[in-house]
Amino acid sequence: MTSNIPLIIVNPASANGSTGRNWPGLAARISNYFGQFNCVFTKKAGDAKDLAASAANGGRKFIIACGGDGTISEVVNGILSSDSNNIELGILPHGSGGDFRKTLDLPSRFEDAAHALANGISQEIDVGQVTFINTKKIEETRYFINVASFGMGGEVVKRTESSNKTFGGTLAYAYATLATTLSYECPEIFLQCDELAKQRWRIATGIVANGCYFGGGMKIAPNAELTDGLFDVVVVKELSKLAILANTHHLYAGTHLDLSYVASTKVKKIKAWAVDSKRIVRLELDGEFVGQLPATFELKAQKINIRCPKSKNFLALTYQAKGCID
Repeated sequence: MTSNIPLIIVNPASANGSTGRNWPGLAARISNYFGQFNCVFTKKAGDAKDLAASAANGGRKFIIACGGDGTISEVVNGILSSDSNNIELGILPHGSGGDFRKTLDLPSRFEDAAHALANGISQEIDVGQVTFINTKKIEETRYFINVASFGMGGEVVKRTESSNKTFGGTLAYAYATLATTLSYECPEIFLQCDELAKQRWRIATGIVANGCYFGGGMKIAPNAELTDGLFDVVVVKELSKLAILANTHHLYAGTHLDLSYVASTKVKKIKAWAVDSKRIVRLELDGEFVGQLPATFELKAQKINIRCPKSKNFLALTYQAKGCID
């Protein structure tokens, strides 16, 4: 039956177009591990969401996203917006990003990732839901499974999407980070964690994390767990441009949480909005620029099943939400 055959949603433009150019060879490697499968190709932004929703509503049980973090995000939103439950998500990373792959411990080499996926185990993970103002100035609700960020994070992703990724996502993101750092003016924002009183911060960037990595390899939330029912919130406070550049290596190493200009907490829900309502504070979700604050982030009651390597057996850790950022 078709419902038992994996469907691979392929973004041929990912990895700077190499996914489409090399698809015959990639498909042959996939068939070595999966046998029969179906595939469909995206043509424009938003296609992966529509294709995933249609497949889920049509009874498909295993849907695989082949591309970068943006493709994964679209497929997730398609599955969760469908009328079906118990759909299993698979990931074949082949893009310029790859941050969620790191949290899952999927191999970076395509063939190794296909092998790990074919022989993996299905596990439930948390899903973030965010309501925000989109690029058309309309309130919208979307889902994310990795990391959302606002402030410099949103600015950097917007700049990265317009850049040439010939040398890969990490270098493109690093260049965009440098360019943004040199020109960015840190906004004042209000943050309200769970049901506690709002706090006022002047920030460089704010992170709401389900996974550990973002920005082409930054280990921004080293303590994040995909199954603990909580977001890891990390706030990088305002600091000089020189200090940002001098300390970026801490973000890649995941050694920044104890630094004086970083605050963190674990919460179930957080609201963020600009003190000055006229100030645009940009927002990105799972590596895709989507709009601006105000935004409300909360854990969705429905989880999503994801195929993981057998070595990545998630053990849900029990934490108490701390609420206030400190």
